[in-house]
Amino acid sequence: MRTIIELDDAAAAALDALAKAQKQSRAALIRAAIRDFLAARRQEEAVEAFGLWGARETDGVAYQDRVRAEW
Repeated sequence: MRTIIELDDAAAAALDALAKAQKQSRAALIRAAIRDFLAARRQEEAVEAFGLWGARETDGVAYQDRVRAEW
C-alpha cells in the first residue's frame, strides 16, 4: 500500500544520508522504522496488561479460587 507523508527538509536530508550509508532506499528505512514503532507499542501494551491487577488489594490467586468456588 502506498502512503504519502510529509517530511521537513532536515528530516529528509538525514533520512537520505542514512539510506545512502546503509545502502537502502528511503522507503525501506521508513518501513523498518514503522515496524519497529509498532512492535514497541505492542510490547508496551503487553507490559501494561500485566499490571492491571497490581492496584487491587486481593491476591489474584485468592480471587480466582473464590470465583471458582462459586461454580
